[in-house]
Amino acid sequence: MSLTDQINNDLKEAMKAKDKETLTALRAIKSQLLLAATDKGGGESSEDAGIKMLQKLVKQRKESAELYKTQGRNDLADPELAEAAIIEKYLPKQLSAEELKPIIQAIIEKVGAAGPQDMGKVMGAASKELGGKADGKTISTLVKQLLS
Repeated sequence: MSLTDQINNDLKEAMKAKDKETLTALRAIKSQLLLAATDKGGGESSEDAGIKMLQKLVKQRKESAELYKTQGRNDLADPELAEAAIIEKYLPKQLSAEELKPIIQAIIEKVGAAGPQDMGKVMGAASKELGGKADGKTISTLVKQLLS
């Protein structure tokens, strides 16, 4: 089942259950999927593009929630975090730092990186290989640690 079909089915279920938080999050996903489909001239977007879009939506929600919390607006931060949690259900399981270390070490050896000056090479290869499985910030932090 494609991401679009899954979102549509879950949207119907959320409507039947009258779950407003889930409805809001799913409508945001559906909106982005429709925008992506029309931007590219129609058709469904690829699985990787869908994952990147979902990661972007989660990141936006978390950044907004953090901003609201720093301003003392927990009433606005809580719904943002709830939406982020709902959207994360559609993402593949994220790898932990311990699981990422050996993978990144193998990438460093494969590209022949010698030090911090080779971070760009490693990040490019790691982003391709780990796309959707780990946050870019986590990957970057581990690459810096392993190259220094």
